[in-house]
Amino acid sequence: MKLQFIDLGKLSISKANMRYAKKAPDVSDILPTIRARGVLVPLIVRPNCGPDAYEIVAGARRFTAAKIVADVRGDGAAAPLPCAILEDGDDAAAIEASLIENIARLAPDEVTRWESFTRLVKEGREIADISATFGIPEQGVKRILALGNLLPRVRNLYRDEAINAATVRHLTLASKSQQKAWLALHDDPDAYCPTGHQLKQWLFGGASIKVDHALFDVEASGLAVVADLFGEDRYFADADAFWTAQEAVIENRRDAYLDEGWGDVVIVPRGQYFSPWEHRKASKRKGGRIYIEVRDNGEITFHEGYVTAKEAARLERGEAIDSGPKVPRPEITGAMQTYIDLHRHAAVRAALTGHPKVALRLVVAHAISGSYLWRVKPEPQTCRNEAARESVETCAAEAAFDAKRRAVLDLLGFSPEEPTVTGGNGDDFGLAGLFLRLLDLPDRAVMDVIVIVIGETLESGSAAVEAVGTEIGVDMGRYWQADDAFFELIRDKEVLTRIVAEVAGEEIATANAKEPGKVLKRIVRDHLDGANGRPKVEAWVPKWMVFPPSAYTQRGGISTVTAAELVAAARAESGPKTEPLAA
Repeated sequence: MKLQFIDLGKLSISKANMRYAKKAPDVSDILPTIRARGVLVPLIVRPNCGPDAYEIVAGARRFTAAKIVADVRGDGAAAPLPCAILEDGDDAAAIEASLIENIARLAPDEVTRWESFTRLVKEGREIADISATFGIPEQGVKRILALGNLLPRVRNLYRDEAINAATVRHLTLASKSQQKAWLALHDDPDAYCPTGHQLKQWLFGGASIKVDHALFDVEASGLAVVADLFGEDRYFADADAFWTAQEAVIENRRDAYLDEGWGDVVIVPRGQYFSPWEHRKASKRKGGRIYIEVRDNGEITFHEGYVTAKEAARLERGEAIDSGPKVPRPEITGAMQTYIDLHRHAAVRAALTGHPKVALRLVVAHAISGSYLWRVKPEPQTCRNEAARESVETCAAEAAFDAKRRAVLDLLGFSPEEPTVTGGNGDDFGLAGLFLRLLDLPDRAVMDVIVIVIGETLESGSAAVEAVGTEIGVDMGRYWQADDAFFELIRDKEVLTRIVAEVAGEEIATANAKEPGKVLKRIVRDHLDGANGRPKVEAWVPKWMVFPPSAYTQRGGISTVTAAELVAAARAESGPKTEPLAA
């Protein structure tokens, strides 16, 4: 590079500049200095089309500030700017120069880095080269490049800090249709929009599969289909039947690709993803292969003619891809493999009826790890009220359950920092390993695991909670006490009056019936704390929370009471138990 002073009129901002945009960059932080002392640090430029014309690769903010100063003065005698001139034509070097300088000065957001890194990849830079140039770990470069999987609006939300990094990380794994569905929830003020860990469960936990994703003739298949009220979206009623038909088509497509002369066809299994930035296009003749990407929501994408980035580099050097010996076609067809699998499956499950202890451990392994047939999810315990959420997270019941959960995690060889025991990814290898580990455990230990598994997957507010709580006689006074969040959520004056009667007596409730709610709450608090001369009431629990629950008024509308009534009706219909359950 050579240093030269160049007039403002001969300079323009290059498209290779990271700050290139229709909107002028913010220069409020450097404008006072440039107004007082001028541009001291050289801009990085390169020759542009036209005589004595140059485009700015790095230094757009200094250039913009200098133009503002010149326009304000209006003397037309702006001093030339110091410039370091690059060689013409090297776009990758220009992009690197822009990004290096801007990272050192005004740290760009990740979306801006993605835009620049993507252009570098198109110019032939490898991930390892980008990592070495900018001092960012290769995994960090890949994470930034993964933003390319996002819809532009999702990227803009991230750039504007409207969503956090954890949410974006999960959205990079979502298909375009899933991202559109998520954006619809984000735009709806009355809808729950999952973020962070809940977003991952939302993306991969459901079994709703759109008819649009089928590769087979839906009408001819005879599979049951359900539609929404408007008939705009249709879904398969039986996800298992869908996958049986879908996988048969995938196998047939694979065989057809091999018959066409493709050297290799890779089926990317569910839970794994094809990364475009790690591959390059290549023809069949040059060793390109087919990647069939299978997503949990039923979407199938055929990536035709790709090799890895390293293989592409060898091809550019004129070297052959060392792919090893060509993999021979299997000796049986996909249809024969299905025939064999179904008969072996029938034999195993028939024999399993004589081994209940083995079956019990297999049930537990599936509940923990999951599979495409099992959709077991931990209860998310979601709540929009921050105080209520914190109250649950810090209560004695959660602490007691968490201690038992950590013991089970250790028993299974999992990290004690895992948030849940359940909610695995359905990986066959992990499922088999867990099943074999459970076979080595005694029945008592397996029962301890089951308790945590069912505890994590017990639906909040369900009739099952009422049935279990009543059956085992849960004493809520052991696990709960009234806190600020509880009192904040009580808004009904009639209910507050009845609670005062419950803890302080009818006489005090009648005397204070016309007092405001905060006075009634203070009376209840004083009795629970034994403060201000009021007798202390121990282990008080409101009627809604005991097992079985009841109401304070005749108005009803309490879901726990309704659930308890359903349980009572079911118990009456089933008749008395013949013998008590063991503890």
